[in-house]
Amino acid sequence: MTRRIAVLLLCFGMLFLRTAAEEQVLTPIPPAYEIPHHVQAVLDTVRSELGYTEQRDGTTKYGEWYGDPKAEWCAELLCWSVHQAEQQLDEKLLEVHYPLYGATNIGRNWFLKQGRYIARTGFIAGWGSQWYKGMDSQMEKNSYIPQPGDWVFFSYTPSGDTTHVAVVEQSLQDETGATYIHVIEGNNPDRVQRAQYKLDDWRIQGYGTVHDLADIVLRGGIESEKVKALQEKLVIIGLLGTHDVHGRYNNATQEAVRTFQSLQQLTQTGIANQQTQLALSKYAADYMMNHTEFWTVDGTF
Repeated sequence: MTRRIAVLLLCFGMLFLRTAAEEQVLTPIPPAYEIPHHVQAVLDTVRSELGYTEQRDGTTKYGEWYGDPKAEWCAELLCWSVHQAEQQLDEKLLEVHYPLYGATNIGRNWFLKQGRYIARTGFIAGWGSQWYKGMDSQMEKNSYIPQPGDWVFFSYTPSGDTTHVAVVEQSLQDETGATYIHVIEGNNPDRVQRAQYKLDDWRIQGYGTVHDLADIVLRGGIESEKVKALQEKLVIIGLLGTHDVHGRYNNATQEAVRTFQSLQQLTQTGIANQQTQLALSKYAADYMMNHTEFWTVDGTF
């Protein structure tokens, strides 16, 4: 199945959802977090592109900007919009707050590495289960309510690769409590337009989030800002040196985690699961409280 055919199928499914949703009254769900100024600038830019249609040969200005005029351009639209917001704000946004990419999986993997990705199912293949920061229970399927500016990644192939991306404008709820995601997207199939999906739509793979809201199991071979934060805590309690803080879950990190698990009478796997990470966060915070070298002159740390 080509990507264009898959996009057409996605479009037909979207039209069905629209028809069903139009029969119901949808109420906007207020954002749970403040919308940063750069996110607002990106959303305003994407909205200004509504109605833009690709040329007959598939060429778009987004593809031309990216260097591939006839690219399948859903990601290019979003990256172009971030670039426009950069120029407006005179502030670096691409590869800081949002990825720069135009190929399958790269955008999702960028958010994963940044530690700002939430899977719709609460589980990410190759990584493990997720949980909301500080919570001692695992994330429930379809529990995350997308926030304005989040990027939603779709997969509608057996491989599970990301095949479409859109930006979340807002989330809504009907009278039965069902949640819908209102997005702006390109290349569906040939223009920039608004679309609506149910929160539990099987095609939704996950979200690249504006805010850091969830943690995830960390294990050997993973590279992420989450690993770096874990290493920093292990440095605090003396199980790693400062030179070991680099974001790669290597053998030294694995052995440090295994040692900490032994100290806490946890199963010594060397994998930083939810129980281990929560215990380490508490232990490191208590350690800093009881060691004056972490304190500043005003008594804080």
